[in-house]
Amino acid sequence: MKKVLVFLAEGFEEIEAVTIVDLLRRADVNCKTISITEKREVMGAHGVPFIADMLFDEKICMEAIGLILPGGMPGTINLQNHAGLTKVLEEFYKQNKLIGAICAAPMIFGKLGFVKDKKATIYPGMEEHLKGAECSTDMVCYDNHVMTSRAPGTAMTFGLKLIEVFAGEQKAKEVAKGLVYQQ
Repeated sequence: MKKVLVFLAEGFEEIEAVTIVDLLRRADVNCKTISITEKREVMGAHGVPFIADMLFDEKICMEAIGLILPGGMPGTINLQNHAGLTKVLEEFYKQNKLIGAICAAPMIFGKLGFVKDKKATIYPGMEEHLKGAECSTDMVCYDNHVMTSRAPGTAMTFGLKLIEVFAGEQKAKEVAKGLVYQQ
């Protein structure tokens, strides 16, 4: 079964990762967490430890249908510095497969040229990292196969948009209703 992968690096933003994984799983989307460290336990930016479903494996990553990067610091920098993840992201971008990033993590897409001539958003004050993008203050931007979101407070909207892409608009509405979520 095809998977959506959420990558965890030391110092990731807990709200963003957990919200995205929780929402996708509520929608019956096969979502797995991947540690880019050498162990499954990964410490979040606010000292909350998480156990990832698996360790980074390039072959497993290439079989996925979507790759999601939570933000947080230094999590974003740790994701950006992982050569294997960069390689997988570049291949997904070339193949027009969905890649998503929230909070500070869209800076990785900016560095790799993925948001050039696209509408994108990032944590307020970090817009210079969206090289060549049409910067937006929207909670979520989805341009072609690149999805970006602004901050921990936009994680629900981001997760619901991911559900819409992977499981359909009706499923996203059902999950939102069950959570009593209103935009």
